[in-house]
Amino acid sequence: MSRDDRLMFAFLALHPERARELVERHGSAAAVLRLARKGRIDAIDRERILDLDACRAAMDRAGCRAVMQGDPGYPAMLSDLGDPPDILFVRGEIPAEPAVAVVGTRRCTSYGRRLASSFGTAIARAGWPLVSGLARGIDGAAHRGTIEARGVGVAVLGCGSDVMYPPDHGDIHDALLATGGAVISEYPPGTRPNGWRFPPRNRIISGLSAAVVVVEAAITGGALVTASRAGEQGRVLFAVPGDVDRQASVGCNLLIRDGAIPILGADDLVEGLSLVLGPPPLSAGKAAGRPDGLGGRILEAAIPSATPDDIAERLGLPISEVLAAIARLELGGHVVVDGGLVEVRVGQGVSE
Repeated sequence: MSRDDRLMFAFLALHPERARELVERHGSAAAVLRLARKGRIDAIDRERILDLDACRAAMDRAGCRAVMQGDPGYPAMLSDLGDPPDILFVRGEIPAEPAVAVVGTRRCTSYGRRLASSFGTAIARAGWPLVSGLARGIDGAAHRGTIEARGVGVAVLGCGSDVMYPPDHGDIHDALLATGGAVISEYPPGTRPNGWRFPPRNRIISGLSAAVVVVEAAITGGALVTASRAGEQGRVLFAVPGDVDRQASVGCNLLIRDGAIPILGADDLVEGLSLVLGPPPLSAGKAAGRPDGLGGRILEAAIPSATPDDIAERLGLPISEVLAAIARLELGGHVVVDGGLVEVRVGQGVSE
């Protein structure tokens, strides 16, 4: 397929599944456009088909560019998906490094909002890009935390990349671009935020990320769609536990029940992400591979060996929190758990 045909086809702003079905049935975007111009494709009005000059003019007005599969700037992690977007309409610069997605419900609690902001800040200070959906609630709070820490963030929209939605997040939109991040969409400039456009964009949020963090989520909603797609894509999934009878926590608690890694705070998150992504890019000055935050405190309390109960008592922490952190330390090779005893490995504060 020619680039020009692919661009004009993308400007039809079809549902991604509908677009793929048409191309597979008729063989190419050019064939679909040819048939649509003859009125032979259901639900595609001939008046909607823009010529190439009109497409380019719309992109110029929006200040965006088209990045297609096969282009040097197309994210490699999206290329590996079973249903990647053929074209991304991009404002700003998509970071080359694997990112961390932070998502959650629009109807979040004040606690969830504060936690999401602290996660955004911690991720930025560690040096990882953050991806989210610019929605109200958890998404917006995570973006704001990243922006305040001068980190790099990417917003994936369910509308055109030039459309301010929600309208009160225009400042986030602009700040992401000002701090070296990006605002992207698979839909062309001017596309309105129809409700059916948002679920498909969640596969892009998780697809751009090596790990997905769900802060608060009800039993239904976009956050759980993103979590589901993350699981299908083989991404590591983290979730914040909450009260079992709180609507905003039900989704996260179910994710943890089904295998998501529980996260108990910003330090805990950075420690968990370090096991997935490697040492934080901005932590070169830290001791060789030695965890900091909660993990570092547990190592200190366990040297040379101790039971989890002893560690919890020494640090004044709940045993559940200590056990979760020990599991992550063991996964990272920092400790060995044998017969109920946590043994700190050589090189983590213990001499041979």
